[in-house]
Amino acid sequence: MKLKDRIALITGGGRGIGKAVALAFAREGAHVAVAARTREQVDEVARTIKYEHRVEAAPLVCDVSDQASVSNAFDALNSLFGRGADILVNNAGIAISTAFLKTSDELWQQHLNTNLSGTFYCSRAALPAMLERGWGRIINIASIAGKTGAPYIAAYSASKHGVLGLTRSLAQEVATRGITVNAICPGYVDTDMTSRAVDNITTRTGKSAEESLDILKHMSPQNRLVTTDEVAAIALLLASDDGRGITGQAINVDGGTIMF
Repeated sequence: MKLKDRIALITGGGRGIGKAVALAFAREGAHVAVAARTREQVDEVARTIKYEHRVEAAPLVCDVSDQASVSNAFDALNSLFGRGADILVNNAGIAISTAFLKTSDELWQQHLNTNLSGTFYCSRAALPAMLERGWGRIINIASIAGKTGAPYIAAYSASKHGVLGLTRSLAQEVATRGITVNAICPGYVDTDMTSRAVDNITTRTGKSAEESLDILKHMSPQNRLVTTDEVAAIALLLASDDGRGITGQAINVDGGTIMF
């Protein structure tokens, strides 16, 4: 097993990419803490992990945009598992689409607080234990929007560009300490977030839901959405010893939508 007895914390772990990563890690022997704002979702994921994979799993309620909430979640993890996380997956995020001139101060700040500051708060909380052990993995779920802009997502794109800058800077700082820091940049993934994007296109254009979904699919040369399991497979590589030579990278999982 590639992650036997490692301890992993996945934020936004109650659904979508976070849930898929949590299950993939558990299958490879990791003990998993899943954190999100919604208790019912993380409870369900933790129960599934315990029942199907016979490893320890803990549901944690955490709002990554709130530094105190992050601190409490890491204290809880330390109490439950007896030590800090070996692997941190910063997956919690928001994506709200609107025209630039309709982007309110509140919406702008909401994206920065959750997507960028949340990644910072969690990484800062996880790093001391990793440095003490001389081994660690930080995996940030970014987006191809963190590499290239697009209409109606200025706040989201800016926050994800920030995540890539944070990833690259921290990776260099800890490169000799047994810790890797990487980002995964998905395209459109078959999740609730993409379903909301479909709803937005339908509302804005009057197209049917099927037509709106086809617009998103055809942004990829493969003419399809990425699956959560495909993203989880890359996260597993980065979390394992097989990925020890990969750090400071922003890996696209987008069917070839962008190629840099």
